[in-house]
Amino acid sequence: MQALVLEQSEGKTRAEVKHISVDTLPPGEVTVDIHWSGLNYKDALAITGKGKIIRQFPMVPGIDFSGTVRHSEDPRFHAGQSVLLTGWGVGENHWGGLAEQARVKGDWLIPMPEGLDGRKAMIIGTAGLTAMLCVMALEEGGLVPQSGEVVVTGASGGVGSTAVSLLSSLGYQVVAVSGRSSTHDYLRQLGASEILPRDAFVADSRPLEKQRWAGAVDTAGDKVLAGVLAQMNYGGVVAACGLAAGFALPTTVMPFILRNVRLQGVDSVTTPLNRRLEAWKRLTKTLPDAFYQQATNEITLAEAVASAEKLLNSEITGRTLVKINQASFTPAHAD
Repeated sequence: MQALVLEQSEGKTRAEVKHISVDTLPPGEVTVDIHWSGLNYKDALAITGKGKIIRQFPMVPGIDFSGTVRHSEDPRFHAGQSVLLTGWGVGENHWGGLAEQARVKGDWLIPMPEGLDGRKAMIIGTAGLTAMLCVMALEEGGLVPQSGEVVVTGASGGVGSTAVSLLSSLGYQVVAVSGRSSTHDYLRQLGASEILPRDAFVADSRPLEKQRWAGAVDTAGDKVLAGVLAQMNYGGVVAACGLAAGFALPTTVMPFILRNVRLQGVDSVTTPLNRRLEAWKRLTKTLPDAFYQQATNEITLAEAVASAEKLLNSEITGRTLVKINQASFTPAHAD
């Protein structure tokens, strides 16, 4: 089988597409023939070695994938069944989806949701699941379309772009924050009513600023999230799911105790099965057909290394889909 394998030498990560034996796959109850995977921010950090994502080498990255079951020792799954996987440390501490096969625990898999195929499922992928979990968190915090504007930071990325599309489809007035003017038309097509520059949120903010946002989906963290919190309406709710701008949070308790703001963290890695299934059901129902064309860049496995660098350099918009089942074998590596 072909796989993108990460190895470490003298403290540097080396990423190379090569042939490996299926016998080297880690233990698990279900073996899956992978047809599609995605290139996520976490994958890009792992491939380039710019983030401490991988704890043991060699490792096959890829935190999500879709495909068909080849062999199963789990009675919930059978050969030929379409399945998908996101999270659970796959691609971080267990070999992941940037390969032609994976062997994983049955508890990590879910049957392909009705109305989706493997390609659409990976256009959504981890990013889309995270975005839907953020939307659900906002709703559980009391947000409705009539509450007011919702801001989405990092809007041109995988999570942000899906959040813009979801919120717009649900009737919310969405304001997108993006650092690239080249993404403005794309974000408007997804449903953003206004686009603000990232620079508007990176300066040090006062503990409280003028109220504007009823809700927020934040993928950035650090000063961006602090700026959003300072601008929340009374009773507003923020779903925080990322740290693209940094993991610090230079804010005060003022938005929380004077404006009754709620900050809800969102994790998609170990989300319980029932909530995953609900999120996937809603994704299938809510995302418009146009989303699958607008938000997708398709690459081969051999192109994943170069694309990882582009993703970290903010040169990629939307979701990057990796075609595995017909990937041409052109060895690629990065030091």
